[in-house]
Amino acid sequence: MVVLDATIVNIALPQMQTALEFSTSDLTWVINAYALTFGGLLLLGGRAGDLLGRRRMFITGIAVFTLASLLGGFAQEPWQLLAARALQGVGGAIASPTSLALIATTFPEGPERNRAFGVFAGVSAGGGAVGLLAGGVLTEWLDWRWVLFVNVPIGVLIAVLAPRYIRESERHPGRFDLTGALTSTLGMASLVYGFIRASEEGWRDDLTLISFVAALVLLAAFVFVERRTSQPITPLKLFADRNRSGTYAIMLSLAAAMFGMFFFIVLFVQNVLRYSPIEAGLAFLPVAVAIAIGAGLSSSLLPRLGPKPFMVSGCLLTATGMAWLTFIDPDSSYLGGLLGPMLLFGIGMGLNFVTLTLTAVSGVSDSESGAASGMLNTTQQVGGALGLSILTTVFSTAGKDEGKTQVQKFLAEGTPEQKALFAKTHELPAPWSDAVLTHGIGNAFIAAASLAVAAALVSLFVIQVRKSDLEALSGKAGSSAI
Repeated sequence: MVVLDATIVNIALPQMQTALEFSTSDLTWVINAYALTFGGLLLLGGRAGDLLGRRRMFITGIAVFTLASLLGGFAQEPWQLLAARALQGVGGAIASPTSLALIATTFPEGPERNRAFGVFAGVSAGGGAVGLLAGGVLTEWLDWRWVLFVNVPIGVLIAVLAPRYIRESERHPGRFDLTGALTSTLGMASLVYGFIRASEEGWRDDLTLISFVAALVLLAAFVFVERRTSQPITPLKLFADRNRSGTYAIMLSLAAAMFGMFFFIVLFVQNVLRYSPIEAGLAFLPVAVAIAIGAGLSSSLLPRLGPKPFMVSGCLLTATGMAWLTFIDPDSSYLGGLLGPMLLFGIGMGLNFVTLTLTAVSGVSDSESGAASGMLNTTQQVGGALGLSILTTVFSTAGKDEGKTQVQKFLAEGTPEQKALFAKTHELPAPWSDAVLTHGIGNAFIAAASLAVAAALVSLFVIQVRKSDLEALSGKAGSSAI
């Protein structure tokens, strides 16, 4: 439910934009408000599970998430929806790391835990694509508000049944690092806002520059605090192992590409191909299947081959799919222009999700499993929010330049009726508007492909496979960091 909610609203974005009068740039905050609070507070959520009990915090997170979904469904103004989405992120930040940590502490390291992580990663990865289908069905058959209301009965059911099926974890002594949580969350929010502001007002805008300076100061303060506090929200020793640090870097880059792919393909299929919401959701079903195939392959072969082959091949497949999408144009069809690269993308992400999930928490002590799993989820959500803001900046900049060209073409080729309407609304009609949108999307995918290539380079030159790693994955060693 938590992962699904990162994408279920994507299909409903055009309807939300019309109903609540969002601008295109502001519309990205429907995604980013959730991703930022989710990613920014995940570490605190993981720590809360370690200190207060993971089952207790899991239920608390689900309750907050459910309440926020109910409030968001009733939103009448843009700020109300964004506030509800941010609160959803808070609930998700509490529930998500505790659920992953419960798996890490329930199943012994080896084949049994590998299978458990395989299921968890498959559901998490597929949830993003399934969310797009569910969003399409709910938006077309009911209303955009139901992409939020649907969480309410599910959340209530989980909160009621959890005490029966999940045993409480041991509580570890310690305290909360609130300063670290606040500086990291506010720092990332400032950084993302700076990119989005730049896409609207330019890089020389005062508020854009202030946002970047604030981000630099806050993130530097976060590192300063974490190095000096006795119980940091981010134990820096988690980064001592190069494989784990590389895992976090790969997840950050891939998530940035993934969020961008979902966001911009949704815009393309609905605004250029003129798909209905449910058709747009169905268009993403092959991605879910491809992710499941990739996750199944990596889960079964990981003990034999180790993590590196799956990281390298997965990143390269993802980069190839994103590079293929850069050739998108207004005449691109779903079968001829989208399906192939989306399948490559899905298989590549599937190969990585299980591998990255396992390497992030394997070999970590029970008392810090919440922090380790929280960091992986943090890199995914923060990477997604930051990546989407960067890709939106590229999209807007390229779109503005192409818009000037298309306006000139329109003035030369448009009908008198179209020109009269343009004089009133200042909005280009199709096919000129399609050309502007597609040009911006193609440029955004260039940036997304670059991020995936960066992930491939990290997997190739940073990740190392040791004999002890393979033993741990096969269940032959009791504990070994990957």
